[in-house]
Amino acid sequence: MSAARQPTPARSVDASMPVGPRPPADGVTRRRELAMFLLLAVFIWPVLSVAVVGGYGFVVWMSQMILGPPGPPPV
Repeated sequence: MSAARQPTPARSVDASMPVGPRPPADGVTRRRELAMFLLLAVFIWPVLSVAVVGGYGFVVWMSQMILGPPGPPPV
């Protein structure tokens, strides 16, 4: 026996919410967005990628120090 689907209630529209497209950003907002993008693209992402690759290399190096080098055991 399947239950009938109940219709979802209509969303109430808040009077403070804009109905149309967003207004264009003013100069200060656009400048802040550009500065944040340049900070992310030029500084944070390169530093983060070097840190991730360096961290992975460190983990591999330490595991080889503890477990020995990869390959078959010596005969």
